[in-house]
Amino acid sequence: MWAFAGLLLTSALFVGKVIADRCPQICICDGIRRHVMCLNKNLSEVPISIPQVTQKLDLRGNEIKVIPAGTFLPIPYLTHLNLQKCKVGSVDEGAFRGLGRLVYLNLASNNIAFIYQEALDGLSSLQQLILENNRIEEIKPGAFGQLGFLSFLNLARNSLVYLPDMVFQGLQLIKWINLSHNTIHVIANEAFGGLPTLRRLSLDHNELQFLPTEALSKLSGTNRLELGHNPITYIGEEALEMASLKQLFLDNMALQDVSHTAFVRSPLLHTIDFHNNQLFLLQPLREMAHLKKINLTGNPVLCTCYMRPFKEWAEKARIHIDVACAGPVAFRGQQLESLRTIDMKCKRKGYEEELLATLPVQTRELEEDAPKCPQGCTCSPDFHHANCEGRQMQSIPKGFPSNTQLLDLRHNEFHSIPKISFPGLKNLTSLHLQNCKIAVLQPGAFQNLKNLVYLYLSNNSITSIDADVFEGNTQLAYLYLDHNGFIQMPKGAFSLLPSLFSLHLQHNSISQLSDRDLEGTGNLCWLYLTGNHITHVSVRAFRDAQMLEKLHLDENFLQEVPTRSLRELPNLIELKLSKNPIKNIGDGAFFPIARSLQHLYLDNMGLEKVSSGAFTGLGPKIKSLYLEKNKMHSLPTLHRFTALEVINLREIPFHCDCKLLPLHKWLEKLNLRVGATCGSPADVRGQKVKLRTTFQTCPTWSTKKVKRTSSAKAKVKKHSNKKRWSGNVQGKRSKKSKA
Repeated sequence: MWAFAGLLLTSALFVGKVIADRCPQICICDGIRRHVMCLNKNLSEVPISIPQVTQKLDLRGNEIKVIPAGTFLPIPYLTHLNLQKCKVGSVDEGAFRGLGRLVYLNLASNNIAFIYQEALDGLSSLQQLILENNRIEEIKPGAFGQLGFLSFLNLARNSLVYLPDMVFQGLQLIKWINLSHNTIHVIANEAFGGLPTLRRLSLDHNELQFLPTEALSKLSGTNRLELGHNPITYIGEEALEMASLKQLFLDNMALQDVSHTAFVRSPLLHTIDFHNNQLFLLQPLREMAHLKKINLTGNPVLCTCYMRPFKEWAEKARIHIDVACAGPVAFRGQQLESLRTIDMKCKRKGYEEELLATLPVQTRELEEDAPKCPQGCTCSPDFHHANCEGRQMQSIPKGFPSNTQLLDLRHNEFHSIPKISFPGLKNLTSLHLQNCKIAVLQPGAFQNLKNLVYLYLSNNSITSIDADVFEGNTQLAYLYLDHNGFIQMPKGAFSLLPSLFSLHLQHNSISQLSDRDLEGTGNLCWLYLTGNHITHVSVRAFRDAQMLEKLHLDENFLQEVPTRSLRELPNLIELKLSKNPIKNIGDGAFFPIARSLQHLYLDNMGLEKVSSGAFTGLGPKIKSLYLEKNKMHSLPTLHRFTALEVINLREIPFHCDCKLLPLHKWLEKLNLRVGATCGSPADVRGQKVKLRTTFQTCPTWSTKKVKRTSSAKAKVKKHSNKKRWSGNVQGKRSKKSKA
């Protein structure tokens, strides 16, 4: 025992001496702990002389602006790496390859703007990734695909605006994702798909205007959700469906009303934090059997008869309510729980008069000094938010506070938007005009909105747009024109929008894409044309939009893959052709976009044949391939698709004969659920292609078996002859010795 301990000590001292001897002069090295520190040394690159056996490397406060590929290959034993405040702006593909033992990586407080797919390759054991306080605007799908052991991801204090579908795919053991202090405005429905272990999600201090119900419903295991400091004004019926949720934080928002059934689909909730909102009252949340605490401090709660049912319910259910009454005057400052319900009465006044009469004097003075708000609307200067939703208005109201950043005018009846409809709103960034029966947008309708980023015109009756409608809207990035009446692309309409990033034209009646339809969209990255009537795409349709990364042409009437049109899209990452009546896919159909394409949707098309060269060029980069619900009986070889994370082959009537043997062998090696089943012959219908044993009788299979058998027989025969010859020799020798 003592000898073994002595050996360990000797080994540690030897390693310590190695580290001390090879330590870069500019650094401090702790040989016993295998720790190297090079803090605030103005280093422009990682020192090449760091000892190979180093486990912890601290490089904080340097000027390593670029991390090239293979930087850490000479030090493969690292478990902790700190690169905080190093002015890192670019992480090259393969920068961290070779660090298979790393469990902690800190890249906080740098200048990283994008996370590319291959940037984090090689970090197969990483458990904590800190990317806080960078300039990250976009996360490429698949960026975290190699981080299967990550438990904590910190993306706080960045510039994220949008979370796309499956953005966190691959984080199979993640426990906490911190997205606070970004500018997240839109969350795709499948953004949080594939995160069964996530327990905590922080979305506070963002720009969410509505609860992302569909996206959050995918988080079946999350028990803590932080949504405070978002400009959400209302939470509707059944707005939150999270089966395991226990703690919900909705503090410091702009909440004015919460439905009494808002949380019924989150039955395990025991704590809700509403502090610092604008709630005058709450209805009983009767179906919440596990609820134990509700925090309403900082709300102007009126302890009148309107609040009596809530108090009675809370008392009966033994729920602790933390709030001091703002009115009426007799109860001001008293805790709601200390009141007797019999004393909570209402005067014979209109409800709005009573609210004003019972507000504290200081609050009324603030209201009088605050910027005015148009009649029928509610304005929140503190949150830069104005709401006129569903007021049956027939003209755009005027007189909003000049600091308004979000204006919600949904569900009114404007019919037309005249010139300069929004004067004095130079700070406006988000404008909602959905479901307003708008048919005409006059030139200069959005004039002077220089900071407008989001414009929602969905679900109206717009059939055409001229370019001068958007005069001066140089910052507009997200334009929603879906569910309108367009029968053709509004040619040239986007030529004055240099910042246009995402264009939504789905569910119109557009019949074709012609040359120059997308003139002026040089920075457009996402184009949504789902659910139109498109039958033809001209060869140069995308010539002006060569930065496109996402193209949705699903649910149209295309009869072939628009291969020649795709030549103009060298950066395309995602292509959706689902639900087009394409019966045949020919050779090289996707070759023009093979170098960039990662996600391909070919499902629900009635496909009858996929030629042997249909996927020429595709393979190593493809992450997801959707082919379900088609009619072909076989597929060409897919052996080049080595990076697949998702493949769907459900409801394809595969003919399970020997021609399907290559697919069977490929599926045998694939560690993914594919859903491929046999459609014929009748005796094997419904059986999984991957598990079919009858493929062993195919000629290719049996030939190898025969060869092996013949070879084995030859070896046995050779061995037998050798043994017989050896026996004869020994026999002759024994006879001679006897003689």
